[in-house]
Amino acid sequence: MPDELYWDRAKETRTREEREAEVLTLLQKQLRYVYENLGFYRRHYDQHGFHPDQVRSLDDFTKRVPIITKQMLRDSQVAHPAFGDYLGVHMSDVIRVHGSSGTSGKPTLYAFSRKDWDYIANVMAQGLYTCGVRPGDVVQLATVFSLFMGGWGALLGVERLGATAFPLGAGETERQLELMHRIGSTVLITTPTYALHMLETARSLGYDAVASPLQLGIFIGEPGSSIPGTRHALESGWGIKVRDMATTSEMTPWATNAECKEGGGVHVMQDEVWTEIVAKDDPSRRMPDGESGAIVYTHLRRESQPMIRFFAGDESHMTYEPCGCGRTYPRLPAGVYGRLDDMLLIRGANVYPSQVQRSLLEVPGTGVEFKIVLTKRGPLDHATVCVERDPNLEKDDWAAFDAELKDRIRKKLKNDTSVNFDVEVLAPNTLERALSKAKRVDDQRAKYRPS
Repeated sequence: MPDELYWDRAKETRTREEREAEVLTLLQKQLRYVYENLGFYRRHYDQHGFHPDQVRSLDDFTKRVPIITKQMLRDSQVAHPAFGDYLGVHMSDVIRVHGSSGTSGKPTLYAFSRKDWDYIANVMAQGLYTCGVRPGDVVQLATVFSLFMGGWGALLGVERLGATAFPLGAGETERQLELMHRIGSTVLITTPTYALHMLETARSLGYDAVASPLQLGIFIGEPGSSIPGTRHALESGWGIKVRDMATTSEMTPWATNAECKEGGGVHVMQDEVWTEIVAKDDPSRRMPDGESGAIVYTHLRRESQPMIRFFAGDESHMTYEPCGCGRTYPRLPAGVYGRLDDMLLIRGANVYPSQVQRSLLEVPGTGVEFKIVLTKRGPLDHATVCVERDPNLEKDDWAAFDAELKDRIRKKLKNDTSVNFDVEVLAPNTLERALSKAKRVDDQRAKYRPS
């Protein structure tokens, strides 16, 4: 039963050795289950010369078990419609269907059994409890309620935890603000981008955002709330505590990465989803604590469409340094930096949009909205960053201010990314606002390539 600090004190504070002994047992059980019951895994493992009996340790698991990717899941669903040959349960046991967008326009479909749906609610509740949600809270879910699973998972956790759920969805920002004050929402769950848009709208309407009933913001869908500048903008603008939650739709329950009151990065609930940080070019090689790499996830208890060594395409690093909250889970101190497939190659330099965002927010005078535009000048890449000014500034000579701000931004980006960016400084509210995840990159380089 939950107490003042923990959803499950014994589980959350046990030793690493105790936890990992259970994890190994669960991994061995899952490997046997998928090999014996799911054609997708049996075929994949046979092709790689792997058998579940080869895993006798956690090191064996990393070194011997081949990864799976989102493209493999899509291919399986094309060959075996509609859910691929890794469903794992009879359709009569499926209680919900969700999905995520695909490059072809066809979504990758996720089916959830009744047993898994109930399990997801419990884990989501633990994650939200870790972030600070309690039964007396009113939780406003400004998330997209659609095929995408994120908002639904949060709603499940809020209801299981016993808090009051206000699933308003994303959009209708003025209505969001009016109802927030009217019913007294104490917790906001949304993307960092949309929370910042709500903040701008509140200011334009004359609301004192700091005086709102909100006390806590839990941010999903983007890496923004782990970026110091974005976190500061959210905390100071709303007057709230900011907590990050991170993982991916395929790995629902995604609350297995949740930040506690210490604000030291997201705790990784290794006894629900086993999470590895591996070399980006070699998923069979685990990275040492503190060193950056790619994230690989494994469901320990899911029966419907279990993901075993799912290469998520995200980058982060992990630490087992003790946390002041007393939980013994490892942490991702900087959350998830971004997706490896979002990484931009600009004149030979690897650049993440989140890295550009982090740099911009460290330059006084910039706002939180920006866009990267990539084109060609002859055979060479050309990069421009368009960034809005801080809306709270008042200047007599905007031309002189913009020129000086451009120079500081250029130098900062060159130092941090090794790329020479052109800079355009825009007035506040120039760039389009997103209701969910922000689209930060306009890559037009293909237009300039020879046919």
